[in-house]
Amino acid sequence: MIRGVIFDLGSTLIRFEGEWSEIVQVSSQFLTNQLERDGYHLDGKSFIDEFIQEMQESYQMREQDWEERTSASLLRKVLARFGHREVADEAIERALFQFYNLSETRWSPMEGVYEVLDELRVKGMCLGIISNAGDEGNVQRLIDNAQLRPYFKPIYISAALGIRKPNPKLFEMVLESWDLPADQVVMVGDTLAADILGAQNAGVHQIWLTTQADSPSNRERVSVIVPEATAESITEVPALLLQLAETSSGD
Repeated sequence: MIRGVIFDLGSTLIRFEGEWSEIVQVSSQFLTNQLERDGYHLDGKSFIDEFIQEMQESYQMREQDWEERTSASLLRKVLARFGHREVADEAIERALFQFYNLSETRWSPMEGVYEVLDELRVKGMCLGIISNAGDEGNVQRLIDNAQLRPYFKPIYISAALGIRKPNPKLFEMVLESWDLPADQVVMVGDTLAADILGAQNAGVHQIWLTTQADSPSNRERVSVIVPEATAESITEVPALLLQLAETSSGD
C-alpha cells in the first residue's frame, strides 16, 4: 500500500524555461544594483564575478557533504571581501529578492500537475515537498506563484534546515510527520543523486521524473543509482504508484 508521496519542486512540480547562466548573470547585476542603492559601494563586475564563483564552488561542496549553504551566507562572505563586514539583514533580503525575481518569472507548473495532485488527494494520499535550495524565500514564492501550497504538508526546504537531499534525515522527518513507514511512501523527483539516492537511503520507494532531468551528474550516475520506476511526464505518476503498491505488497 502506498499512502504518501514526497515531491521535489524544481523540474518536478514546476519547470524552468530559459538559459540559466544568462539569467544568473543578469540577476547578479540586479542584486549588485540593489546593494549600491542601499549604500554598499562595490566594484560591480569584480563583485558579480566573485559572487557567481562563490555560488558555483558552494554548489560543488554541498553536493559532497549534503550541507546547505544559504545564499545569504554566501553573499555576506563575498561582501566581506569587498570591505562590507556589517550588512543589515534587510539589505541582504532586498538584494536576494532582486537576485531571484527574474528567475521566478521563468518557472511554470508542469503540464498536468494539478490533475495529478487532485487525483492523489482524492485518494487520501499524504503529499509533501522536500526542496534543495539556497534561499527559503525564493522557494516559498515559487510554491505560491504556482498555487501549490494547499496540496502539501509538510514543506521542507534545505535552506531552512541546513541539510540537503540525499541526506535521509529529510525523508525521515516527513515519515515522522505522517506517522507512516518508509515502505508506504514514494519519492518523485528529477535528480538521481539527490531525490532518488536520498529516498533509497531512507528506504522510500522512488520514481525518477525525466521531463527535465538532463544534468551531467544524472547521466554520470545513472548506472550507479537505479530508480524503481521512471516517468517521462508527471501524468504517469498515479499509474506508477499503483504498480509500486502491487510490487511492494507482493514482496
